[in-house]
This record gives sequence, C-alpha cells and structure tokens, in this order.
Amino acid sequence: MKKQILLVVLTLAMSAQAGAAQPEKIATPLKPLAQQTQAALWASRVLSRYHYKAVPLDDAMSEKIFDHYFKSLDAEKLFFLQSDLEQFAPMRSKLDDAITGENLSAPFAIYNLYQQRFDERINFARELLKTKFDFSADESYQYDREKAAWPKTEAEARELWRKRVKNDWLRLKLAGKEDKAIRETLEKRYDNYQNRARKLNSVDVFDIFMNAYAMAIEPHTNYLGPRASENFDISMRLSLEGIGAVLQTRDEYTVVREVVPGSPAGLSGKLKVGDRIVGVGQGESGPLTEVLGWRIDDVVTQIRGAKDSVVRLDILPADAGPDAKHAMLSLVRKKISMEEQAAKKSVIEVKDGGVKRRVGVIALPTFYQDFEARRKGDKDYKSATRDVARLLGELKKDKVDSVLIDLRNNGGGSLNEAVELTGLFIDKGPVVQQRNAEGKIEIESDTNAGVAWDGPVGVLINRGSASASEIFAAAMQDYGRGLIVGEGSFGKGTVQTLINLDRFGGNDKAKLGELKMTIAQFFRINGGTTQLRGVTPDIKLPAMSDTENFGESSYDNALPWTSIKPALYVPAGDLKDIVPLLDRRHVARVAKDKDFQYLEEDIALVAKQRKDNLISLNETVRRKERDAQDARTKLREKRVLALVASGNDDLTLLPDPKDALKALGAKSPSKAQQVAAMKGALRADDGLQGDERALSADIDAEKAAKNAKDVLLNETVRILSDEVGLLKTDTRLASRVLPYAAEAAASK
Repeated sequence: MKKQILLVVLTLAMSAQAGAAQPEKIATPLKPLAQQTQAALWASRVLSRYHYKAVPLDDAMSEKIFDHYFKSLDAEKLFFLQSDLEQFAPMRSKLDDAITGENLSAPFAIYNLYQQRFDERINFARELLKTKFDFSADESYQYDREKAAWPKTEAEARELWRKRVKNDWLRLKLAGKEDKAIRETLEKRYDNYQNRARKLNSVDVFDIFMNAYAMAIEPHTNYLGPRASENFDISMRLSLEGIGAVLQTRDEYTVVREVVPGSPAGLSGKLKVGDRIVGVGQGESGPLTEVLGWRIDDVVTQIRGAKDSVVRLDILPADAGPDAKHAMLSLVRKKISMEEQAAKKSVIEVKDGGVKRRVGVIALPTFYQDFEARRKGDKDYKSATRDVARLLGELKKDKVDSVLIDLRNNGGGSLNEAVELTGLFIDKGPVVQQRNAEGKIEIESDTNAGVAWDGPVGVLINRGSASASEIFAAAMQDYGRGLIVGEGSFGKGTVQTLINLDRFGGNDKAKLGELKMTIAQFFRINGGTTQLRGVTPDIKLPAMSDTENFGESSYDNALPWTSIKPALYVPAGDLKDIVPLLDRRHVARVAKDKDFQYLEEDIALVAKQRKDNLISLNETVRRKERDAQDARTKLREKRVLALVASGNDDLTLLPDPKDALKALGAKSPSKAQQVAAMKGALRADDGLQGDERALSADIDAEKAAKNAKDVLLNETVRILSDEVGLLKTDTRLASRVLPYAAEAAASK
C-alpha cells in the first residue's frame, strides 16, 4: 500500500491499454479548474480542524506536500532530474499559500514539467529501439528505484533508460522473439505509454496533488474526486446500475472481457467476450458518440446510467476486422450485483488416516455494506455479515466440522460489519474500542444474543488483511474464539469517515468531491492496538509479503503504537493449551510437504531478488537463470502430474451445486484442469504486458491462477482438521476451547 495512491499517470500509462501513438504531438499544458481551487480550500479547512491528527496548513506542511507530490508523480525516480526539484524549490514552502489563496498554478506547473519529462524519456526509449544492444556486457539494472535519488544529469537519466529498454528487449529475446518482432512490440508499447499519459486531464492532476496533501498528514486520508467517490460507493454496496459487462482497453478499443450471467448483457446473448465497443448512444434514439481511443473510465461513465434506461452500443464483433460490419445492440440498464466481491463458501474434505473431516471455507474479499439502502430501511440491503450468516447456515446443512474465514488480502471496509460479523461467533460483548481526537473512548459491541456458529473457527490472514479484517481477527483472538493462522496483518489501526465537500460549497450536484479522513484510532478489547504491529497469528505461515515496503510500518508518517485500558469482556474460549499441540503437528507435517517446501523456496528466491534489487543484462547469465527456473518448473510439473494421476492427495474440494464447475458439466476439477492450473501458475516469463497477449490467453492465465493449488489454504484446513480431532478425543480440552458447543451439547 505504500504506493497505492502514487502515479495515476503511470497507472494509466503502464497498466491500462489505450490507443494509437501520436509521438509527434506535444501535450497541451493543463490548468486548474475553478471548482478545484474551491475544493482544495474547503478540504484544507476540514483537514486542519477535524482530522484525528489535525495539522495546520503552514510552511512545514507545505514542505511535506511538496515532497509527497513529487514522489507521487515519479515514485521510481525515472522522469524528473534533481535540477527539476531545485527549479521548483521556491515553491517548497508556499504550497499552503497556493491552497488558501485559491491559486493552484504551481502544482499544475510541476505536473506539466513532469509530462514534458515523460515525453522526453519515452521518445528516447523509442530512439533506442533503432540501435543494437550488446548482451555480452557485464552490467545490471536496478528495477526498484523508489529509494534511489533522482538522476543528477540528463546523461544519467539516459543511461537509466538505456538499461530499462535493454531489459525490456532481453526479456522478449529470452522468450524466443526475433529482433523485428521485439522492435515492433516495444515500439507499440512505448507509443501507448505516451498516448495514455496524454489522456490525463486537470481532474487527474488535481486528484494526485490533493492526495499528496492528504497523505502527507497520515497514510489513510485521501481525497476522492466525484468519479472516485462514486466508485468507492459502488465497491461498498457491491452493486451498480448498468449492463453487466466487464470492460478493458486494448489498443484504442474498449473490449468486453467478461459478461455477467443474468445481467442485461448476459440475457441478451448478443454481447460476447472480445467484442469491441466503438460507440455509445443514450436512449432509444439519442445520437451515437464514438468512443474509439477513449479512456476506459470515460467509456464506463457513458454506459452506466439510471435503472430501466436504455443504452445503445455500436459493436465491432470480436473476430471481425477493423472495416467489418458493425452490430447495434440496445440494452435496458438494471441493477448489477458484483458477486465476485461477495462472500463465497466451499467445503474441503480432509483425510486423516481412516477419518474424513469437512472444513467449510468462507472467503470474504471485503467488509461491504450498502449504507444508503440500510439507512432507507431496506430489509434486503447488501451486507457482508448477512451473507456470511447465510453461508454458515448452508455449511451447517453440509455438516462441516469446522469453519475457516479467509480474510487474505481483505483490506477492510465497514467497521460496523466487522462488529456484526464478530457477533456471529460470540454472544453479547464488546468487539472494538475507538478513541477520537479529543481522547474520548467509545466501545462498539455485539448486542445480539446467541451465535450463528458454535463450533471450531479459524481465521486466515496475511499482510494484506487490514482495518476491519484486523478488528475481526483481533476480537476472535482476544475472546479465544478462533484460531488465527497466517502471517502478521497490515497494521492499520485507524478509522476513517467520508466527508462530502459539496455540503460546504453549497452545491446540489457532485462537484467538489469527498474526503476519506481519519477521525479515530481503534483498539482491541484487551487494550492494545493493531496499529503498526497488526495481528500476530497463533500459528504462523510463511510470509509472502515485502514487509519493508508493504504494511503500516512502511509509512514514515504512520501513527505510533499505543494502548489503553482493556474493556470488560468474558472470554468465549481458551486456546493456549491447544495451540502448541497444533503448531507441533503443523511443523512436522510441512517438513514432509513438498508443495510447502516449494513455496518456501520461492519465497526465499523472491526475498533474495528483492534484497539484491539488480537484474543482470548479460544474456548468458539470464539464460542460466531461466534454465534453472525451467528445471524447477519441470520437476514440479512431473510431481503434480504423478499426484493427479494417482489421486494421492488428502484434500478434496467437494462439489457445490452453485459452483461454476457444475456449469461446465464437472463435479470437481478434472485432471486436465488441475494440470492446466499448475502450468498456468508456473508460466515462464514471456516478456509481455497484459494487453500485449491475446485476450483469450490472458483470461486462460487468470483462470489457471484461480485453479492453482493454494498451499497456505490447504495447510490451514489441515490445522483446523487437527483441531477437530483433538477436541473430539479430549473432552476437557474441548470444554475450554469451545464452551459454547459444550453448553449446547449439555443442554440437549
């Protein structure tokens, strides 16, 4: 998350896909809009008065904004020269005056220079493609430059880019590409970089600058422009009004990547994966607007609209040439549920000698809630807790022995959902404490009697588990209610709220955007906090994350760890006796688990590469590295093929009637699917970026990644199976670990 706000320019330029190159054009200098100066002023007044860590907007803060802004634009030190920073040094302590004086010409001037440097670097990269590289030279390229200095001279910048382009070329060469194909691929890639960067507008620049200001105060405070605010709302309620198609940009076309089943697009049967949308019309007879070469977010805005309204799409079929006949498709917009981000369940059966145990797994990607629907009294409002409660009911019918809540990479969401989700596993009691800027402490509690699941529970976390995920995991740990497994969590112990700036500006329409502002710090019921330190698992699995650059501790302005008085609560269980037993079994098992050893080998290799932060540009050296990787891959492939053929695995993913595999006519992953997943997960570097591969190949790779063996999940399931076995054979231990279940059994 250290770079999550960073460069919108680079996000669009190097990830999204866009149109034909126009390298001869010079980007038009951008200027601030009137409403942006007003938004900046109101934001500064709110941030300097009501933030949890309220800091005045003065010269000292101006200097922090200055540094954050340059890093946001050029995090990898690839574009600016040191002299560029020195050129704007007089503005270093005057950005506060720029905001309060409603004159944002300085940050826009900085951005316009950035755009100039961007063009210069990419033009130089394109010129290098006309030269011949010497791959016998003994030189290396530093690929992570976040902590490096900006180049001091133009010659130093050109040398940096020479190595960067040489590495791009070598990757394609090692993948078997001929010089002509390599040159064409990179020429198109660099052209696209420039083309996309030039599609950025004043709104984008203002967003970057305002986030540099917000994050200079504290890492989790952000500015959301009107469009970003809408997308945040969609991500929380998991629904939008549209046609039900997932889109992406390839070259200058907006391409259909996925059609949502049951949506207007899906029910029509006329919109296919790979189809290109070249025009959009509103209503039954509104004029068509050509969207060829548009930014993807602008196209999406045209296609989204009010429920039951009509949108017309001008379609160039997937397999048709650019001059082929178009098709016109008229669709009625409906409410689309984003089920991919909703809670999902599966059942995994574990063989332990002659015993089979069933573990229900609930994967929860985010703590979502449709706030507006709940506020209006909608009884069917979307909620993570409601969905998990329903899935727990289904798992009871599936007669599972234990339940695992998978919160890996769940970055949080609604605090209220974290409290209510905890309430599914404990009886009444406090869940989390909050302290506001005035020092007042409030306790958020589960007030609903009873539990939805009284059996064994596990919570799987990683470094990407943050905020609401940490509240839930910490409460389950403090209550002794669930076994926490995985790696240490993110360490975000702060609470944010949304503040609509339009209420200050007196605007009826969304115009000024919103602030996602930190207003409190949360504390565990035991008095500690997850801030900086995160949640420490009871049983640790290998850490796959770069903790130095990812997590709360990677921020230089994160709030410190502290503690307060514990809340009054009654533990729901006691895991201290069973954890050592489970950990010993875990350690003994993984010592013999080849998949686990492969994972640890990969983690060690990545850690070494990260530490070295250098990649050789010598072809012979790189080929030896590639051959070594190929040998590892073939060894693993041979083992997987043997396991699949023999069926020698103590884990079985049980079929779910609602599972997508049933739609494919399969009850469980076939041998071919398992092998394809393994090969996809171990795919060699082809030197290409996502948009440079065929769409079908990109989608197949994504499916393979989803079907690949999840080593950490599998080991966690085995740990929970061990727990069930111990509890069934030791009633005293069970009465301490699961008093709810013991009481329920005694009352029957």
